[in-house]
Amino acid sequence: MATVLICRRFPRLSRVTTFSTTAKCQAESGSSKSKQKKEENPETANTGTESAAKIQLLNPLDYRVLYNPSAYAKSRAASPQHTAGNSGQALGDTFTSPGTAQVQHTFGTASSQALPPLRNALPEPKSKPLLEQTISAQLSAAQTKEEAENGKTETHDSKEDPRVFQKGRPEYRSLSYDKFEPIETLPLEEGDSILHSVAVCKGSQSPGTITGYFRKLSCLPVEQHAALVSEPRFNTLCRCAVKNIRLFSTSDLIDILKACVRLVVPPTHPLLNACENEFCRRAWDMNLDQLLLVADCWRCLERSVPSYLSILFSYANMHWKDLTLPQFVQLVYIIGEGRRSPADLTQKVESTILKYLESFTLEEVGAICLGLFKSLSGVSDHVMRKIADRVSLQMEDMSTYALVNVLKMLRYTRMDHLPLLKELGKVIPTRIPTVNIQGIMHITLTCSSLHYFDEGIMAAVALSLPSKVTYCRSKDAAKFLWSFGCLDYEPPNEDEFYSSLIEQMHRKMHEFGKFPEHLLTGLLGLAFVKRFPEELIDYALRDEFVQKTRGSKYELKKDLFTLSKSVEIECPSYQGSRLPPQLYQEITEMVLNFAEQEIYVRPEIVEAASLLESMLGGPEYVKNHMILPHTRSSDLEVHLAMDGRPIPFNLKDSIADKKLRDIGVSLTDELMTQLIKGRSNSQSPVEVENEARTPGRERGEEARTPRAGDRAALSGGAFIAGARLQVEPKSGGGFEAPPTLTLNRQLRGVKLAIQVSNRNHYCFCSKRLLGLHCLKRRQLQQLGYVVVELPFWEWFPLLKRTRLEKLSYLHYKVFDPALLSRAG
Repeated sequence: MATVLICRRFPRLSRVTTFSTTAKCQAESGSSKSKQKKEENPETANTGTESAAKIQLLNPLDYRVLYNPSAYAKSRAASPQHTAGNSGQALGDTFTSPGTAQVQHTFGTASSQALPPLRNALPEPKSKPLLEQTISAQLSAAQTKEEAENGKTETHDSKEDPRVFQKGRPEYRSLSYDKFEPIETLPLEEGDSILHSVAVCKGSQSPGTITGYFRKLSCLPVEQHAALVSEPRFNTLCRCAVKNIRLFSTSDLIDILKACVRLVVPPTHPLLNACENEFCRRAWDMNLDQLLLVADCWRCLERSVPSYLSILFSYANMHWKDLTLPQFVQLVYIIGEGRRSPADLTQKVESTILKYLESFTLEEVGAICLGLFKSLSGVSDHVMRKIADRVSLQMEDMSTYALVNVLKMLRYTRMDHLPLLKELGKVIPTRIPTVNIQGIMHITLTCSSLHYFDEGIMAAVALSLPSKVTYCRSKDAAKFLWSFGCLDYEPPNEDEFYSSLIEQMHRKMHEFGKFPEHLLTGLLGLAFVKRFPEELIDYALRDEFVQKTRGSKYELKKDLFTLSKSVEIECPSYQGSRLPPQLYQEITEMVLNFAEQEIYVRPEIVEAASLLESMLGGPEYVKNHMILPHTRSSDLEVHLAMDGRPIPFNLKDSIADKKLRDIGVSLTDELMTQLIKGRSNSQSPVEVENEARTPGRERGEEARTPRAGDRAALSGGAFIAGARLQVEPKSGGGFEAPPTLTLNRQLRGVKLAIQVSNRNHYCFCSKRLLGLHCLKRRQLQQLGYVVVELPFWEWFPLLKRTRLEKLSYLHYKVFDPALLSRAG
């Protein structure tokens, strides 16, 4: 055993990092092929060794808010110390820069310049945090148990894993092709004899004889199949079959198709063209079992057959009442593999799911969810909730593969099923070490998409990922970075976690030309948690890359905008590429046009803006706009002098609406008493409102209050008027600040950025702010604004209360003495 010290620079980290690595003499490596992506990525990391990274970060000032089918097969560790990632389906090219030692991890770019660190971080403590110790213990126990139960590593087969449900019932034998059906191997001599007969007879054999030849030749040893398919005499046999295609019985034609599956005949082979045409011609004379079996064979051959599937779906629609449970599940599987959803079957699929829901095996539930997800089939909230109800009760007994398929559909339907999510937090963390990287990605992405934060899940993912990171496609790495950034979570091993993913993003640079959205997704996730890898950002903002984003099926302009502006604000020393000014202007106009139509007009924002104008003295004191358009949410901007008086600054809106200039509301002691204790019996609501109006306001100059129909019908806790306000009526019309705000006057003022938040700004059932909104508030503060929030759990219930209650609440928020002290 040897101890090796490696000093190098991580992307983003602007200081030298020292690794202490224990290296073994013999490194292990693994490789596998992805049959969908057809690319190789040998895992260069030696997961059987131990490593520890100590990174000393700078400690600058910080801001924190308090409060888009994969592999899920089990894998076994290469050594007792670590669980290695399954090579699985998603492998890519490993990049090792010249001169970089290959010990424990193979690092990409040998050096990567980085921007100054922008987050608080302390040196690694001598002992692990309790959470990390707990998670590590759970993962270790899970790995030990897994190693004891399995004698060898299980690998993922992207075609077979989705078909595991077919092993649960004998009925599927007549509906699907069984790759593992035992067959008697044909001797090579007999195979050669058959081919000799084909060459001699030159097409004069009967259909039955031709079918028999196909059956027998498909039983040759697997290693002989490729040579057979390219054999001229086999092609002669295929031409004989094509010539006699209409003479075969349906069962014989199916046997020929199954032989083609076993021999892995290319999907564009002329024989398959003839078979497809013939099956389409005679489909209405076949039974549903035969139709489903043929469709399954086409799937195994990876041949696209849209015409055949259309006939199958029409046939099933006409015979829907006769569908058995296995036929229905197999049909949904075929719908998913065909990536299309027949609109006329949607309602029937939903009703059949409800009909058989309690009878499905858990694997069948997973298969149905995967079929719906792949075909982008919409499903009602009622049906999805019923599925989630059952899964939440039996999750412990469900395979991880089937469970992840349910999570995909949960994510697609935006179903926030709390019992299932809570159960997920109990079941999945200890399984994470045995899950392939793409399965882990889907689990993580489900949590972030549903804005559901479970620290146990996220910590388990973070601790398992570095040893498997070389299996990540660019998509996987990007989704991990996005998910952790979206939930604003920094795991116990944050430096190792983020460094490994940034390194993998460097290795996958060649993929970003084809998938530019993955680079922007990952960089935005990093920006949320204040990490800015300079080389990747420079590449993303180059003209060449920006041009590539125009060819993406996704709208990426706003992502470019958010990234570029964030770098501009948070990284003043950045010297790399930037977006051209004309593109800035174009995207800004696009974002502001959307905001005017969809954001500024939201009832909770309109009400707050109107009341603030009324309270402060007019529209010149409040501006409803986006201070930071790249963060895609609005602000109510208010300026205060250091003595607490409002400062007019929004002259444009003031000119457009002069009649509101002098509107204001004064709260007397009597009115405050009424707000806290209830209205006086001697006064009507009209009298109370009249008393609140400022003297000197002319008739007809009513404060603008949204109509009742514009107010959001929102529920929540009641507002408790706890603010101690001392406000005297003034003829000027606006509120006066409490006396405490007049102390320590200074010349400069305070700019308030008032946030009218909603539930979508926070994690589900939580007061934990999401990453994008953490980024926004951090940047507002860096630009000199004081962030004031009207949290939805306070403001939304108030929308149903009286005008004076809302005004007193806003007064308390705006004229909080702590605001000026913070600004000073």
